Amino acid sequence: MSENRSDGAGTLERSIDWKQGLAIALGVPLLILPSLGYLPMYLAAGAILIWGLSVVQGFFQNAAYAELATTFPKASGLPGFAQHVFRTENYQGKYDKSKLIGGFSAWSYWFAWTPVLAIFSILVGGYLHGLFPALGEIFTEYQLSLISGLVIFAGLFVVNWFGLKDGAKLGYILAAFSLIPLVVLTVAPFATGHVDPANITGNWLPADWAWDGHHILILFGIFAIAQWSACAWETAAIYGPEYKNPAKDVSKALFACGIICFFSFVLVQAAVIGVLGVDGVLDQPVSPLIPVAQAVFGDAGTMITIIMLIAAMVLIIQTAYLGSSRAMHSMATEGNLPRSLGTTNRHGTPFVAMLVIGAFNLLLISMGNPAAIVAASAIGYTCANGISLFAYVKAKKHPAFAGLERPFKAPRGWKNVAMVFGLFNLPLCLVGVVYLNSLEIGWTPTWVGFIVLGLYIPIWFYSQREAARARLKAADAGNPLDRQGADLENASHP
Repeated sequence: MSENRSDGAGTLERSIDWKQGLAIALGVPLLILPSLGYLPMYLAAGAILIWGLSVVQGFFQNAAYAELATTFPKASGLPGFAQHVFRTENYQGKYDKSKLIGGFSAWSYWFAWTPVLAIFSILVGGYLHGLFPALGEIFTEYQLSLISGLVIFAGLFVVNWFGLKDGAKLGYILAAFSLIPLVVLTVAPFATGHVDPANITGNWLPADWAWDGHHILILFGIFAIAQWSACAWETAAIYGPEYKNPAKDVSKALFACGIICFFSFVLVQAAVIGVLGVDGVLDQPVSPLIPVAQAVFGDAGTMITIIMLIAAMVLIIQTAYLGSSRAMHSMATEGNLPRSLGTTNRHGTPFVAMLVIGAFNLLLISMGNPAAIVAASAIGYTCANGISLFAYVKAKKHPAFAGLERPFKAPRGWKNVAMVFGLFNLPLCLVGVVYLNSLEIGWTPTWVGFIVLGLYIPIWFYSQREAARARLKAADAGNPLDRQGADLENASHP
């Protein structure tokens, strides 16, 4: 069985080791920033526990993804795994419904990562607006967000034009500039005594919390929002085709990133609540780290924090830009998106996909509300994780895949674990996030999420017709028997 179908599209270059993959994925801990004030709104200090549980959930899910990455080393992360497993080899019909399932999973994953560019561009614009009041006299926050997006997208496009290895170098630089100060800002409140344990232990759950159907649905929705951030370190596996040694590099990068994420997510939320209390966090839901910096370091700390956060946001935009462009490249090479989106330059960079993603995010910035975009994006992420975990179960059981070499293996019986978490994502977290959106933000994010996901259907059918025309053209240029076979296929499937 072939492990990869290129359909004439460009191929990715094996150019990085696990440390470079980790450097790119190190932007993931910063995904907590848009939700630092959101989770305590519903769960008070219990948000700390949710972050920890969500990262642990990531370990269960990502063990399955690490095995898939080494089983299918030419498949690009979650998008590639699901597309490869959910397709019928040597399918003779016009529309392979199994392939549609895998392609939809990849599209969902693409929609989960792509909006990160818009979310953090809006946050950068907001921070710049607060950092330089004079800018407020010239530009609105929306205009600053749009300008920030244009500058950041263009800069990252130029840097990554020369291949993933240079993107990893940028990751090293930004990680040093942003993650180290973030660690300092997290640890310093504990060291200086600014964290009051009573702010945590005395307010684990809101006073009106009850274990009824309403609150359980909210809890599932919170897990969906949290896993969008806390499980996203699976991005280290998406570069499977670009690791020099996928068998070893994938698992090392994944689990190193997971350990970092666990301590980061738990301690950042604990420090914020410990210093400000739940009410103080709710007073600063968008940027609670700023008053933490003021309390610990004074006014000078505020300026440093904002500069650090802007650098951190560029890092996570870099992570999302690379991840979503590889997802789109994977879909195009598998024939689930138009072939042009799989075009790479001579450095192996899927530049057409990067251009399309940049334009799409400039449109998303017009929504103006980061929380609304996160809510829409989380719908895609729950779908992608659910289908990808079901793909792992199929890959373990289906005779066509069961015998493949697996340089990294999850523990025995892991297909049962994957099935449980697949069902946790679909339908439980999906239903929960739709319910949560209806309570807090309204139905707009839900409609945006389902419309973007639904657009995949006509795009997929167009891609299948494009592939059929390409096969017909190839047959027409070949021998008469190839031409006759193509004519018979088209006659059988009008």
